[in-house]
Amino acid sequence: MAAGDRVLVNLMPGVFEARRIVVMASSDIARRKEADRLDWTRRGILGIVAAKKGGEITLRMRSMQGEKTATVTVSESTRYRRYAPDSVKFADAKASGLAEVSVGDQLRARGQKSEDGLKVTADEVVFGTFLTKAGPITALNVEGKEITVKDLTTGKPLVIKLSADSQMKTLPDFAAMSAGGAHAGGMHAPGSGAPDLSQMLERMPPARLEDLKVGQTIVVSSTKGASAGQITAIMLVANADILIRMASMQSGGAGRPGAGAAGGMGAMGGGMMGGMGGGMGGLDLGGMTP
Repeated sequence: MAAGDRVLVNLMPGVFEARRIVVMASSDIARRKEADRLDWTRRGILGIVAAKKGGEITLRMRSMQGEKTATVTVSESTRYRRYAPDSVKFADAKASGLAEVSVGDQLRARGQKSEDGLKVTADEVVFGTFLTKAGPITALNVEGKEITVKDLTTGKPLVIKLSADSQMKTLPDFAAMSAGGAHAGGMHAPGSGAPDLSQMLERMPPARLEDLKVGQTIVVSSTKGASAGQITAIMLVANADILIRMASMQSGGAGRPGAGAAGGMGAMGGGMMGGMGGGMGGLDLGGMTP
């Protein structure tokens, strides 16, 4: 046995003595989790519920080149799980049903997937109600694993707590890559000419809290239900000016398509704030990472 192994112990009746011990090695657990994660990517689809009618759920999906729609077909054999408020872990989602799926929920499904990636006959569905927040970092507490930002929606301080299950990514400098003629390897979703945001983020290596800096712009997702002024991050994306600009343009703000990805908050100006409305309307950051 080794640290991290999973152990199941059956005891003798009325006696604190083991009848049977079953051990699953931590390396086997890690391989199974990785295989499951890859299967969600290969056979899965992620988006925001735009409509639900009978056994079909229409999803709205974001790419770096705009919006597209996808269809999830469900049946009596489809299994459903829903994120609880303030939950972070994908594995902790609770048993649910189709009746609880609502327009505006974020939904991830896997099953038989069409070649273009826009239709899935679902074996399994996981969904929940999520928040997407964004803003420049105003303070960092590395030891306490907390980040304070100025919330772009409210203009007020927002404390973002990081747990062991929080995911952190840093976007590359797309402007520099474009100028150099480089392409971001692995960022294009299978069967699609445009990179799907959720799959793009999943393919990126993890970022570190120690590498973040005051003044840097981040976007973060969390489950709805967190206390006012504080959320626990599910997915945090740094160097995220291009995502905020995309959200502004797609929700009617004054973001400029020709602006560089690293243009900073000043380059976007007050027009972006006007386009944000009540939240990150043009951007739904993936909250459900297997």
